[in-house]
Amino acid sequence: MGLTMEIRPGEVTDSEAIAALLADLGYFVDPDLLTQNIRNQQQHPDATLLVAVDADTVVGVISLHFIPQLALKGDFCRISYFCVSPGTRGQGIGMALEAAATALAQARGCDRIEVHCHARRELAHQFYAGQGYTESPKYLIKPLTR
Repeated sequence: MGLTMEIRPGEVTDSEAIAALLADLGYFVDPDLLTQNIRNQQQHPDATLLVAVDADTVVGVISLHFIPQLALKGDFCRISYFCVSPGTRGQGIGMALEAAATALAQARGCDRIEVHCHARRELAHQFYAGQGYTESPKYLIKPLTR
């Protein structure tokens, strides 16, 4: 692999690198908003932000939310954002971040991990299938305006 990667909690100081990763997904976020959202996520008991770092460079990010269930025993974990820098894909970074997410979800008593991934992200679908994810074809959304 050639990387000396570590996975650690994301910090506000990572916001520029995280913004670049999100831009690769098509999310062009205001830097001030991103900084505030990272702070909010750090303080939220049911949210976790992890980054993969190689040689002091953030090369991946995964954002997780833990959601209690009403009718079933375990909670579930939702991946809300997940990206590895284009230049380092295929080197195990995504697998390491997903494994860290799985370990956190299991430690919190979750019975599943969910991710919503746009139909155009075919390579991401292949990655998720390789990690054991199966398709759940119905997803509905109601936009709320502010």
